[in-house]
Amino acid sequence: MENICKNYVIAIDGEAGTGKSTLAKNIAKKYSIVYMDTGAMYRIVTLAMIYNKINLDEIDKIEKLLKEIKLEMTNENGEDKFYLNDEDVSKKIREKQVNDLVSQVSHIPVVRNSMVDLQRKLAQGKKIVMEGRDIGTNVFPNAEVKIYLVASAEERAKRRFEQNKEKGIDIPYEEILENVKFRDNNDKSSSVGTLKKAEDAYEIDTTNYTLEEVENLVVEKIKERVDINENS
Repeated sequence: MENICKNYVIAIDGEAGTGKSTLAKNIAKKYSIVYMDTGAMYRIVTLAMIYNKINLDEIDKIEKLLKEIKLEMTNENGEDKFYLNDEDVSKKIREKQVNDLVSQVSHIPVVRNSMVDLQRKLAQGKKIVMEGRDIGTNVFPNAEVKIYLVASAEERAKRRFEQNKEKGIDIPYEEILENVKFRDNNDKSSSVGTLKKAEDAYEIDTTNYTLEEVENLVVEKIKERVDINENS
C-alpha cells in the first residue's frame, strides 16, 4: 500500500503487561515521533486522589480535582518523567497503592472523559504513537494504524514482576498475577474505556515472541499505512 499519511496516530491497544508501553516507546524513539503513555495519565490521577483522600464514589470531588491538577509528561535524557503539580511522581505512580486502584479510577466516566479529551488535544497535528486499551476503538477510531496485543496472564505477570525488580519495586509474583487477572476482567467488562479489539486492528499474541520480533511485525504494518522513516 502506498504511504500517504504525513501526520498520523499509531494506536497500540491490548491487555495489561503485553509490552504496549515498551513497544510504543521504541517505535517513537526509532522514528522520532511523539509517544504518549495514556496509562501513566490515569496513574497520575489515581495518585492525586490518594493524596487528597478522595474515594472512588466521590464524583463531585473527582471533578473538582481534575480541573485543578497539573499533569505533565516529559522525556529527560532519554527517560520518561511524570509530574503531578510539578512533583516528579515517576516512581510513585508504579507503586502498589496506585496499582491497586488505577484500573477502577480509569473506569470512572468523568476521569475517562477528561483524559480522552486531553489525549486528543495533545495529539493534534502530530505524528504520534499512543498506547492504552481503547485508543483504536474510542479515543482515535480513525487512527491510521491500529495494533492489538495479547499474551497469557502468566507471561504478563512474569514480565511485570521483572520490570518491577529493575525499578526497585518489591511486589510478589502471585500478587501481580492476581492483579493482572483482575484488570483483564475489569477492563473487558467496563462500560467505559472497554478493552476491545478494533475490527481493523492487527492482532499479535506476544507470549512466545521477543520484543524485537513483535516490533518488527508492527513496523511492517505501520509502513503499509503511513509515511514513516527511521530518524526522520
